[in-house]
Amino acid sequence: MTISSLQYFALTIPDVDAGKQFYADFGLQARDEGERAILRCDGREQDQVILLEGANRRMHHVAFGTLANDLADLKNRLEAEHTALIDAPKGSDGAGLWFHDPDGVLISVRVADSAPWRTAPEWKINTPGHFSRIGRPGHPRRDARVRPTRLGHILRFTPQLQRMIDFYTRVLGLKLSDRAQDIVAFLHTRGGSDHHVLAFLASDRPGFHHASFEVANVDEIGLGACNMLDKGYNDGWGFGRHVIGSNFFHYIRDPWMSLAEYFCDIDYIAADSDWKPTNYAIEDALYVWGPKPPENFGINFEANG
Repeated sequence: MTISSLQYFALTIPDVDAGKQFYADFGLQARDEGERAILRCDGREQDQVILLEGANRRMHHVAFGTLANDLADLKNRLEAEHTALIDAPKGSDGAGLWFHDPDGVLISVRVADSAPWRTAPEWKINTPGHFSRIGRPGHPRRDARVRPTRLGHILRFTPQLQRMIDFYTRVLGLKLSDRAQDIVAFLHTRGGSDHHVLAFLASDRPGFHHASFEVANVDEIGLGACNMLDKGYNDGWGFGRHVIGSNFFHYIRDPWMSLAEYFCDIDYIAADSDWKPTNYAIEDALYVWGPKPPENFGINFEANG
């Protein structure tokens, strides 16, 4: 076992202030640290998004956590793979091992636990013959503030889907959860995690598609999405429910055409689970119900070069 948690992701963007405002409007807490902006989820002592200034929106690096005993084993596996270890980039915390994955994306693996996050009250709903909410209304307050509890996963574009699956499972220790033919694949940690902490979508080049943040229930997905649309951000896709992972979702476009997703009710794969990966049909790759995905949902807007 190597990767035990997704820690954070870092993007370069042309306007750090605009990016910081987007994620703050999305419900994260922002602070400046030198020339970087750091975003965290309310109540969680763990960086979730780091924004750096650059000419184009591009994934700068992804940080994963591991156990102390596993870091040395990972170093040996990377060397056996002829994956060069490099110095940490200027301005980073320098922790752990730094290297490029087969798509050339910078990866950091450091000794780190997954920090605790806020819990939410049980979502009580009434269904035919089952009344779990009695004597009080179920609708949320119109002015309820949506505050994501944690970063759940990221999805990246890749031109070499099978090679990325192989590298992240065989070398970095993740496990394949499910896939949909040669279109998309989802990976989870061996120690138990959400259905996916990392996913890859086939494209002609690498790129960043979306990051997904957990909220308490479908009301918070709706309230969060409506708030972002009211603030003038572009709709991405939703409201709907995925087949793979089962989560409810709504996506919002950031100013550079990548996406941020509100989600709740995702499948969980325990360490001792007998979960068997399914290779789903193409029609199940995206959703089981919801509005039809927009034509640009799967477009890779990452700049060439």
